[in-house]
Amino acid sequence: MNDFDFYAGTWDVTNRRRTDFLEETCFFQEATEWEEFPAVSRASRHFEGGANFDEIEFPTKGFGGLTLRLYDPEREEWSLYWVNSRTGTLTTPVVGRFIDGRGEFYGDDTLAGKEIRVRYIWSGITANSARWEQAFSVDGEKTWITNWIMESTRR
Repeated sequence: MNDFDFYAGTWDVTNRRRTDFLEETCFFQEATEWEEFPAVSRASRHFEGGANFDEIEFPTKGFGGLTLRLYDPEREEWSLYWVNSRTGTLTTPVVGRFIDGRGEFYGDDTLAGKEIRVRYIWSGITANSARWEQAFSVDGEKTWITNWIMESTRR
């Protein structure tokens, strides 16, 4: 239940994101270009570790976002919800758990009218660093296209 306790606090985040990750063509070709940009994340622990909330600001991009993470003790899994300031719409959650210090979370979404599978991975977790990555699949999880990586360093 306390898997996300490590993230409480303030983090400097280096983002690497595919420039074409919102285009349908990203599923059929290697990324032609990645962009890198900074962010600051402020996270807090709630419900004795059963909930985690963070707000992230992307100062060079002009938007921010919020993540709410909720633990279901009966199912022993987390549900992660995301919303950004551009849309104000809460996404369908990705759901999963941590095993041996690595968290994997999966969910369904749509992109350009096409159904996709979404995967988040949390890894490389230490007291002062963590890695998050997002990937999409359009072929039933046979292949994944990683399109966003965040490297977090504690302030």
